[in-house]
Amino acid sequence: MKRLLILTLLMMPFLRMAAQPSDVQRKLIERKYGMFIHFGPNTFQDIEWGDGQASPSVYNPEHLDCDQWVRVARDAGFRYVLLVTKHHDGFCLWDSKYTDYDVASSPVKTDVVKAVSDACRKYGLQFAVYYSLWDRHEPSYKSKKFGRYIDYMEKQLTELLTNYGDICELWFDGGWDRNVDDWQIERIYKHIRKLQPDCAVGVNLTLTADEHKKEYTWDDLILPDSCDRDNKYYLKYFPSDFRLWDPKISPVYDCKQYLYGGKSYYMPFEHTICLSKAWNWFQRAQPMPVRDIDELEELFYWTTSNDNTLVVNVGPNREGRIYEHEANALLALAQRLGIGHGKPLPSRPGKIVSYRAEAAATSVWGGDAGYEAWRAVDGGMQTRWASETLNPVLTLSFSQPKSFNKIVMFEYQEQTTGDDGFSNQRVGRIRSYTIDVMQDGRWVTVYVGNESLGDCKVIRLPRRYTSQQVRLNVLSASAPPSIWEFELIDEP
Repeated sequence: MKRLLILTLLMMPFLRMAAQPSDVQRKLIERKYGMFIHFGPNTFQDIEWGDGQASPSVYNPEHLDCDQWVRVARDAGFRYVLLVTKHHDGFCLWDSKYTDYDVASSPVKTDVVKAVSDACRKYGLQFAVYYSLWDRHEPSYKSKKFGRYIDYMEKQLTELLTNYGDICELWFDGGWDRNVDDWQIERIYKHIRKLQPDCAVGVNLTLTADEHKKEYTWDDLILPDSCDRDNKYYLKYFPSDFRLWDPKISPVYDCKQYLYGGKSYYMPFEHTICLSKAWNWFQRAQPMPVRDIDELEELFYWTTSNDNTLVVNVGPNREGRIYEHEANALLALAQRLGIGHGKPLPSRPGKIVSYRAEAAATSVWGGDAGYEAWRAVDGGMQTRWASETLNPVLTLSFSQPKSFNKIVMFEYQEQTTGDDGFSNQRVGRIRSYTIDVMQDGRWVTVYVGNESLGDCKVIRLPRRYTSQQVRLNVLSASAPPSIWEFELIDEP
């Protein structure tokens, strides 16, 4: 064991040197910002996951307009469109030779994959496809000889990769339903590369703590927040080109190097977030609210930094169009960010100065180290400070004075899940609060809030403050407050 440890330590510099982005990964990083489109029978059933038993006649978009989808994507500054071609229900948005569970058997026989890929070429966007490994309809999936389904899947992928022009990315999902080796990822990856040499391939829930464990268990998965150093974790699916865990957010310090077979591989992270405030991927019959523009802006800066990418999910409605209010939200975000077709994507203006600051709180939930004050400034979105009292104070201290003119707070909220098991509603706990800055030995209040922070509260101050201490003072709350992230930002 001692000899193995020494050998591993000696190898680490070489592992780090070996892990560099490939040409395919560089192209992925360069395009950075895409629109994710979920559309299919689920849209007409108000559900997230179909069981593959619904009749193809359920799918009936009477005013299908794929050109509108891509036109909105172009106007909103997206670089590529990622289309769900087959979700877990097995229904295909193209006329596949290998199944009758597709658009050709529905009332509206338009080949959606072709329509979207054609529109992408028309409007100058790249085209990507999502394909679910899990298939709840196809009979061969349930065969004792699972290789028959792998053959089926390879044939369908051949259709997608040969009939619709260049495919920049292929996004696999649903691997949790089988053991890792069952999917024959190496075979499938080589097949993809043969047909589309520049196509980046990713498999959802990418990482594992145990390289040799092939059984799929949820407790073995690695949250993005745990990726705090290189070569710490292993690739569950190999080979692949980027990491995925929807809809988790990677940390500020997201690392890129992961192990497989004793070698280190560079793996950027592709974020997937919903435009919907309820976090539903498929559209609902009734129009639903979208995320606030402030939150979308901050998530854009967070997720597209550090050589990572972002796709924003937008579900077309039952007519086959993107709701106007959702299109307007995307256009408003583009205007806020100053992006558009042909314009460069921006980086965060300024700097987060509070990251890993010294943090203290007057209350910590149960005295649990997992909820200590520093969790609010650790740069991660899966960790949080939580109070045990209703009126806590969170104080940040710096060894040297820091300047800032913007404050961003992501609040943990009470959550109720919808009947579909996915969509949700959230209600904030904090009701009123102040932001105070230490000036000349006394606390000076620079902001007073009398409403819930929401998912993301952005406070833009009219002047820059310089101080060694800043605090959040909660005056009233409906339940013990909790904060995912508290950021002080110095913008130009």
